[in-house]
Amino acid sequence: MGDQIYDLAVIGGGPAGVTAALRAAELGARVALVEHDQPGGTCTDDGCAPTRVLAKAARLIRDTEQFDDYGLSGDRPTLDLPALLAATQRTIYELHEKKQLVGHLERAGVTVIGGRGAAAFADAQTVAMPDGSAIQAERFIIACGGHARRLQFPGSELTLTHSDIWGLSALPSSLAIIGAAATGAQLASIFAAFGARVTLLELAPRVVPGEDADISTALEAGFETNGIEVITGIGGVEEITRAGRHLRVTYRLHDEASELDADAVLLAVGWPGNIDGLGLDAAGVSTDRGYITVDDQLRTSAAHVWAAGDVTGRMMLVQSATHEGRIAAENSLGSDDRVITHGIVAHGGFTDPEYGSVGLTEAAAAAAGRMVIGRVPYADLDRAVIDRRTEGFCKLVVDADSHRVVGAHVIGEQAVEVVQIAAAAMTAALPVERLAEIEFAYPTFTAIVGLAARQAVHALNLGDHTAAWEAMGRPRSSEWERREG
Repeated sequence: MGDQIYDLAVIGGGPAGVTAALRAAELGARVALVEHDQPGGTCTDDGCAPTRVLAKAARLIRDTEQFDDYGLSGDRPTLDLPALLAATQRTIYELHEKKQLVGHLERAGVTVIGGRGAAAFADAQTVAMPDGSAIQAERFIIACGGHARRLQFPGSELTLTHSDIWGLSALPSSLAIIGAAATGAQLASIFAAFGARVTLLELAPRVVPGEDADISTALEAGFETNGIEVITGIGGVEEITRAGRHLRVTYRLHDEASELDADAVLLAVGWPGNIDGLGLDAAGVSTDRGYITVDDQLRTSAAHVWAAGDVTGRMMLVQSATHEGRIAAENSLGSDDRVITHGIVAHGGFTDPEYGSVGLTEAAAAAAGRMVIGRVPYADLDRAVIDRRTEGFCKLVVDADSHRVVGAHVIGEQAVEVVQIAAAAMTAALPVERLAEIEFAYPTFTAIVGLAARQAVHALNLGDHTAAWEAMGRPRSSEWERREG
């Protein structure tokens, strides 16, 4: 194996690495993919996929609260955490069986080198494995993902990360979660639904601080309704100590020391790249703040090395990693000079309430130019009334000059699904008046995008288009009633 020189070696078998290897093979390159264990990546094995299983269980528990509304009777279910975690592992296995990544890669002509431990650069053209084997390649793509950050403070060794959840033997009766971005927010919702008393601590002044401010406000209100204590604007965690059967978290709030006790403490405070032990110096690859530095073509400081996915720290989402893997492969083989952009990336959190976003926040759009807002509460949606899920809203941010949707922010039932409609309209550069004309199926949650588009048409005062939606003003008897212009 060491005698063959590959055109391209990909380090890492997650979404970015697998996509890069497949695309490079499709372009005719001799490709090797090196993975320390088995292809699949963090999301399949330890991240969004298994966490979604937990979120599904939490949703089933929540839905039993509606039994009386629909003439149903039955006891609220009790959680068997070991059984749920076993089901999660079965799901991971099923996902691997469905994907059959090794077979798929090999059928595409990719040489898969897995299960030999973490690879590292021995020199600029050679990657070595712990068992003494090595491969050489003319070019490399590093796509080795990331991991949960552990803060360094007294007692930090007593904390958990999301990776430790799968080893729990019992549900903690109380849980403190440090970090209220996507991971912390999702786990807070899940464990609160399971019956734990959850406290969420965040340094920023609001939860999910990267989202639109209205999403943060609504999500925090939903958390409080669900019994989650939210403490934002903390000055940092000073220490964690044992206090009898509990852990005591000492943190700063308003320049004073505050304390809380919990059975367990979970850190959700960032996701640095897996760069330690890669031997990047031997390849001439530079890093910055825990990530590999790349340009807009995903090329590193070494002319023959590219990087994609979480390890770059740019957009740490599966869909973005897949996109970057393809671009890195094409650029590394010289087929195109592709520039990476992440302007339209739909994402969200499987919290309760669920949220989804794409594009610019209202604040960012307002700073960039003239814009209008189309906003409709879930309570105006017939499907939300039918399902008794009237909390939330859909908000479209529209450029006042081009009439194009530049951002969409949804919170409420099926929000991550709903926001995909707006993302598709944005990708197609659809004017908001065209989006308002789409005949969405009734009664559905996705129809709220059309309602918000009509509100934006009103705000833009688009002549005949506005007249056509006058019936959508308040009060209105039904979302589907219109008056022809």
